[in-house]
Amino acid sequence: MRTEARGISVGLDSFSVPLNATNNPERGISATVPRPLTRYAVFFSLAGGGLFWDLWSKWSVFDLLGCPGFRPVWKGSLLGIAIQFDLATTFNHGALWGIGQNQTWLFASLSFFAIGVIGYFVWTGQAVASWWLTFATGLLLAGTLGNLYDRLGLHGWKAADGPVYAVRDFLDFVFNEGAFHWATFNFADTFLVAGAIMLVLQSLWAPPGESPVKPANISPAR
Repeated sequence: MRTEARGISVGLDSFSVPLNATNNPERGISATVPRPLTRYAVFFSLAGGGLFWDLWSKWSVFDLLGCPGFRPVWKGSLLGIAIQFDLATTFNHGALWGIGQNQTWLFASLSFFAIGVIGYFVWTGQAVASWWLTFATGLLLAGTLGNLYDRLGLHGWKAADGPVYAVRDFLDFVFNEGAFHWATFNFADTFLVAGAIMLVLQSLWAPPGESPVKPANISPAR
């Protein structure tokens, strides 16, 4: 797409948000913050694909083993560390690592807030300002939606007193022949932790070659 502004043609390779025209008072041309459609496509694909994988894996394992259920998967060693990986279905009424048990609605409310914040950054284009942020926020949205689905009881599991408003966990790791048992988790938790770590790294280090603002391609009008 090309636009004309005071005898100057501005080539835009992506959808852009105009800034104040005073950024370039001599030419009267406003700078632009690119919002590449390809990054939006990757963001929504990652969020949607991650959500699908999380919900499908939970359904598959819980349908296979029930709850509580257990099945050994692999036992070996890595870098001299004994590792045992099992599928162990359980319901978590708290957050990551079992924090805040029986505070389901508090964490559900925080999930809605997080979705709103991510939505705002997606709308303003800040979530796709770089590929790094695109992947980080995509993972965060996938993980947030996956666990929120469970906390709202949409998985359909019921106890004697009614629907179970809790997160389905099933990935279980034990290290050094039982000396250390990592908290049981799911793929949504993995997405959340990975996305959060990426945001922390983003605050400390910007990936080379990525810039949130790229100059528009300006050439003389013909």
